[in-house]
Amino acid sequence: MITVDNVRKVFPLKGADFVALGDVSLRVQDNEFVTIVGPSGCGKTTLMNILAGLETPSGGQALVNDKTIDRPGPDRGVIFQQYALFPWLTVRKNVEFGLRTAGVARAERKKIADHFIELVGLEQFADALPKTLSGGMKQRVAIARAYAVNPSILLMDEPFGAVDALTRVRLQEQLLRTWSQEKRTVVFITHDVDEAVFLANRVVVMAARPGRIVETIDVDLPYPRTEEVRLSPAFTALRNRVWSAVYHQEPTA
Repeated sequence: MITVDNVRKVFPLKGADFVALGDVSLRVQDNEFVTIVGPSGCGKTTLMNILAGLETPSGGQALVNDKTIDRPGPDRGVIFQQYALFPWLTVRKNVEFGLRTAGVARAERKKIADHFIELVGLEQFADALPKTLSGGMKQRVAIARAYAVNPSILLMDEPFGAVDALTRVRLQEQLLRTWSQEKRTVVFITHDVDEAVFLANRVVVMAARPGRIVETIDVDLPYPRTEEVRLSPAFTALRNRVWSAVYHQEPTA
């Protein structure tokens, strides 16, 4: 589904260029849930922007289904930490927005929007404005909106970073429930090691200077991921392994 081959990204700066990514290679399979974790400055968001078509590589290539990514496209839904909802539109109208832009008929738009609003547990708030919702609810609207236009890939850049710890856990569980019913290929960036392990089939660990992949770790925990799984010795062992990979890498020049 996603192929990253020796992708390099260099930003020109006065005095010396900044190498944000240095020869990064990655494969993500159809319907796989991959999390990318690493310290600040390791190039996680730069890699995400390249996959989204918002940045172009300085070298190498990124592809979806063997086609070079050179611009944003409807095959990739992007969810950022900021909710980016239209404040003057209701929850339903926000979820319908991409469908309306694509010319989907009104009745069909409503049917699709209501399906995904129900899937994220917000059916009682379909006619509410964003200002009446909590941060976690707003992010669920953003997830429903991304799913509604039927992308094959969801790119998520620290989408739960702005909410409190308990809400974050509940959003993780909600996201996995949605993903289990409406499978998509997901690439999810986070700086939270527990979140990375809890969500993923595989955790990709990055290090900085230059941004690079230092380890890929399979997560052989069962789905659905429950509180019991989160508190299990197997989860703790994986979490400790990822933590060690993130925080004990020596940066290179």
